Amino acid sequence: MIDSQLKPCGIVSPRVVGAFFAVPRENYVAPSRRGLAYVDAPQALGNGRELLAPLSLGHLIEQADARPEDRVLVVGATTGYSAAILATLADHVVALESDAGLAAAARANLASYPNVRVIEGPLEAGAEDFGPFTLILIDGAVETLPSDLVAQLAEGGRLLAILTGSDGVSRAAKGIRQAGILRLEPFAEAAGSLLPSFGKAPAFQF
Repeated sequence: MIDSQLKPCGIVSPRVVGAFFAVPRENYVAPSRRGLAYVDAPQALGNGRELLAPLSLGHLIEQADARPEDRVLVVGATTGYSAAILATLADHVVALESDAGLAAAARANLASYPNVRVIEGPLEAGAEDFGPFTLILIDGAVETLPSDLVAQLAEGGRLLAILTGSDGVSRAAKGIRQAGILRLEPFAEAAGSLLPSFGKAPAFQF
């Protein structure tokens, strides 16, 4: 995965590569799919949720530039894979998941990470009680960002997500909150399923 998927596509930070190496992806996929854990494809987890493909997640974490002093929020943590990787890079990680079954799996998978707190709740609401955050990683695709979530990002903080464009192409994107404003800038094509509550409201039709 690292040598054939991540490094050839620019995921080369030694800290990021080391973090991916340290976390066994097969522990975070469905038992029946452990033999396919390292294929560069999303891993279905049920109820329309999935683990991002390794390269999609790699783009997000490479550009996140997570540091030990960061306070990190992972939105849509599913079984905890991205939170585990970020927990090797930052000292404080909050993993937010809305699906009760996935949250339970994340708690079990992350039990050996003392610097990770798994909480269950609506993804769009974030985790205000534990913020503000210097880094927010949305583990999936979005069409829009809820204002409540953006408000939990500290000034100068970074937010990473997969942004679904009007052209139907999904791209990894990064934004830095400056003067209270956050604007996501795409930087690489990256596949990802739209997370619940992160889609645009349907346009009114006559």
